[in-house]
Amino acid sequence: MPIRLLIADDHKLMREGLRALLSGESDIEVIGEASNGREIVKLVEESAPDIVLMDISMPQLNGIDATRQIKDLSGTTRVIALSMHADRLFVQGVLKAGAAGYILKDSAFDELGQAVRAVSNGQMYLSPGVAGVVVEGFLKTNGAPAENEVSLTAREREVLQLITEGITTRDIATQLHISVKTVETHRRQLMKKLDIYTVAELTKYAIRNGLTRLE
Repeated sequence: MPIRLLIADDHKLMREGLRALLSGESDIEVIGEASNGREIVKLVEESAPDIVLMDISMPQLNGIDATRQIKDLSGTTRVIALSMHADRLFVQGVLKAGAAGYILKDSAFDELGQAVRAVSNGQMYLSPGVAGVVVEGFLKTNGAPAENEVSLTAREREVLQLITEGITTRDIATQLHISVKTVETHRRQLMKKLDIYTVAELTKYAIRNGLTRLE
């Protein structure tokens, strides 16, 4: 049986390039595509793929939180993160969320087949440019979380991303199927936890932690 795979990336050209590359692999079948985190979570629920290629920086729901939701949803689907960035916070964030691989986009076309097969076989796969970052981060912290690391709930992270994308409180409530009052409560709580009280500073925090796009 071929490895059944979904592609999640908000750039159409990237999705088409990845699909074209994988179409030449006889043991890999691309069964669908998504352009944001919410779409890919829904597709995983519908089709239960073996692998998801997950762009970290996507609208509505970033790849880190989408990975976390997929791992909660499916015990068999494995995620390979795709990113332009080898920043330690990005790498650690998505690996902690449950990803089984991390590929830098500038080397994806050379490594992709190897990465998909390795992860499908139960292994971890990290681009060479990322492996050193992971080891360095582990050695610096000795495997423990940073002292100043703030723990946000999954819902607070979702609200934070949508705020920084300029979505209104009412529209956030509609997207997340919660009340406007609940959105306002989450907003107050995350601001208090982070000790940040402006959208501009929230946006800087979200970008640094891979929760929203740089665009």
